Amino acid sequence: MVDKISGLSPELVPKQSIKGSSKSDSGEGDFLSTLNGFMADVNNLQKQAGESINQLASGDVSNIHDVMVAVEKAAVSFELMMEIRNKVIEAYQEVMRTQL
Repeated sequence: MVDKISGLSPELVPKQSIKGSSKSDSGEGDFLSTLNGFMADVNNLQKQAGESINQLASGDVSNIHDVMVAVEKAAVSFELMMEIRNKVIEAYQEVMRTQL
């Protein structure tokens, strides 16, 4: 699991990799796939907001409310992603401070 996280934040990953991560038997996806899916959704919302702004600037969209809703959706989802990232980093740091 730790070696999969290395793509997200290489400065936080220890030099040793942990082997043997597996999916749970209950059919749920692992945390990394959930996180990657969420990041892809946030990225799509950001792209849609950018396209809406470009269409508004070019005069293709006359309803500014739709543009504002798209921009706010993107902003709120990005803020949520940043809070999740902060909590994951905080949890990682807490685990690293734990004495054996």
